[in-house]
Amino acid sequence: MTDATTDTRADQPFSPTLRRAISVVMIGASRSFLDTTIVNVAVHSLAGDLHAGLNSVQWVVTAYLLALAAVIPATGWAARRFGAARLYVAALIVFTIGSVLCASSTSLGMLIAARAVQGIGGGAIMPVGTIIWTAHAAKSQMGKVIAFLAIPIILAPALGPVLGGLLIQGVGWQTIFWFNVPTGVLGIVLALRLLPMEKGSVAERFDVLGLVLASLGIVGITYGLAELGIAGGLNAAALVGLAVGCVALVGFVAHALNSRHPLLDVRLYRSGAFTAASIATFALGAANYGGMILMPLYLQTVRGEDVIIAGLLVAPTAIGALLSAPFTDRWGAGITSFAVAAVLAAATIPFLFLTASTSYWLLCVVMVVRGIGFGLSILPTMTAAYQALRPEQIPDATPQLNVLQRVGGAIGTAVLAVVLTGQLRHQTTPAGKADGFATTFWWVLGITFIATIPTILLAYIEHRARRRTHRSRLEEATDIGH
Repeated sequence: MTDATTDTRADQPFSPTLRRAISVVMIGASRSFLDTTIVNVAVHSLAGDLHAGLNSVQWVVTAYLLALAAVIPATGWAARRFGAARLYVAALIVFTIGSVLCASSTSLGMLIAARAVQGIGGGAIMPVGTIIWTAHAAKSQMGKVIAFLAIPIILAPALGPVLGGLLIQGVGWQTIFWFNVPTGVLGIVLALRLLPMEKGSVAERFDVLGLVLASLGIVGITYGLAELGIAGGLNAAALVGLAVGCVALVGFVAHALNSRHPLLDVRLYRSGAFTAASIATFALGAANYGGMILMPLYLQTVRGEDVIIAGLLVAPTAIGALLSAPFTDRWGAGITSFAVAAVLAAATIPFLFLTASTSYWLLCVVMVVRGIGFGLSILPTMTAAYQALRPEQIPDATPQLNVLQRVGGAIGTAVLAVVLTGQLRHQTTPAGKADGFATTFWWVLGITFIATIPTILLAYIEHRARRRTHRSRLEEATDIGH
């Protein structure tokens, strides 16, 4: 019998097995999420050292996010087939090997390919880690465990740029990847020593066609949008990418609707609440991860700051994220999701008026507010999606929501980097470059507004459900009184 079935008291202490699982999973989760942001501060250095434009270097960030998204849907099947702990160790090994390849890269193409390898390992770490700890946790302990595992997610926006700045300034950009090797080896050793290496079981046939179609659709559309921005219009590369991506995604949906064991259950989107939460998750991923790449570049390109100062000036984002922690589950998921989008939109408005001399104090305050929005956006939209589903549907919903968040981040990063490149192309003065960043933040604001629309629906659905529950209780009380 697992720990999850032994007791459901709210004050139940963590079992030794659960504590070990959380410790090991946190090591992997911290590496996966930190590498999502640590490269942001290195983009400027990479462009110079590898003699490439920003629109090309952004694929170092985008390739990692796309690989994360591509591998997540396969993790549930692979964990059942090979065993969760074994797959977790394999993911850490692939992530560490990918980090070595990144550090050893001598060209932009090699680095992008190595980041994709790194992302394949990183994408499996968190979903498989979740499978591991949930097997040993009671329902009453879920909130506490999630609070622990949210720590690396919340701290990543601050520690990533700061740590990246220190390593780049001290040695070189390669060190941000070499840094993963000792921590990766430590995670592998601890996982082998502390986690029970249970064997896998017979699983349903893997949906290879579904994975190929979904991955081709995601990559095709992301590449097409990036090429669209680079060319300033529809060229052959953009047309081919968008066409291939759209056809692949349509094919994937048709295949999933007719498959007995589809890679992802698209029938979940029959629920209006789940669909709204999914759109919000995608758009918030684009606004959050895409927006994160802009400020370090502004500080280095316009203000002339080095990577350490740029990282420190971005750090207030994490302060806001930490301040938001007590409020993540205080209100309903729908209302909180709407508040998240509103806060992110409000925190983006000051960036629309960036100049070459905007007060650093103002920027820090705004980034604290933006950090509050980031911290609050981690769970509510997913919670709202889960509330719209039956319990047996949640395992199918989890990878889809994770994929949407990562793909949103990948597309947001690609599009915003391309927009920024176009804005800076003919700017030679700090004032002109600052105007280019301000214009790009208009796109961030637009993406955030898109995210706000479905959160209004979520808040309305939640309000209606509460009224229905309240009315039912009143009717029950009236019947009892009679």
